[in-house]
Amino acid sequence: MITYEYPFNERIRTLLRLEDLFDKTAHFSQHEGAQEHHVALTTLFEILEVAGRADLKMDLIQELERQRQTLLAYRNNPDISEEALSGALYEIEQASAALLSMTGKIGQHLRENDWLMSIRSRAAIPGGLCEFDLPSYHHWLHQSAESRRDALATWLKPMLPLRDGLVIVLRLLRASGRPEQQLAKGGAFQMMLGGSATQMVRVTLKLKDSFVPEISANKYALNIRFARAEGDHKPRHCDTDVAFDMTFCNL
Repeated sequence: MITYEYPFNERIRTLLRLEDLFDKTAHFSQHEGAQEHHVALTTLFEILEVAGRADLKMDLIQELERQRQTLLAYRNNPDISEEALSGALYEIEQASAALLSMTGKIGQHLRENDWLMSIRSRAAIPGGLCEFDLPSYHHWLHQSAESRRDALATWLKPMLPLRDGLVIVLRLLRASGRPEQQLAKGGAFQMMLGGSATQMVRVTLKLKDSFVPEISANKYALNIRFARAEGDHKPRHCDTDVAFDMTFCNL
């Protein structure tokens, strides 16, 4: 199965982008190669760019607190596992405390590092990080894998509370809905939402069917047109019926 997620607002769009970037940074940081560490560092610069919203940290803190209050209402409910509930509350409280302990603008420690900022500015230029442009960066890439990993971990660590907070919020968001089977007749599906408070829709398909959903949506209407992914990976309009699962998510 393959799932496509479509956010209905800018806040969820930002969280999904950051989740993807944090995952990529963690993945490439774990490797030993200089090229993988180069990708990890440039992805870290992307996190810095996307996380630049001044209200992102407070948005996460407020959402975590709202979820904490919701979970507290389930205390002493015989249908709810007290152990699971306590674990979820502890996780939320730890994430909120870590976010509150973050001082200054997100990623300020990176902005204050002139060497990193010189790399960032050159990275915006196609091919701008060749050895003759930044010999000091070329030298860093030839250090031991362990020293590069340590450096990447040091630069990433102050931003981890942001990652931990958004992971909890997105996990709760994804778990908030239930999938329903739908059928796109002739490859098209439309649904009126009537001002719904939905924050994200998830469309799940069988991977072997090779259909790609092209989604457009707002709180009033949802439109999905399916295309067929051919051998050249260029989607072509599909005019056959497509069965899929759809989940509306809202915190």
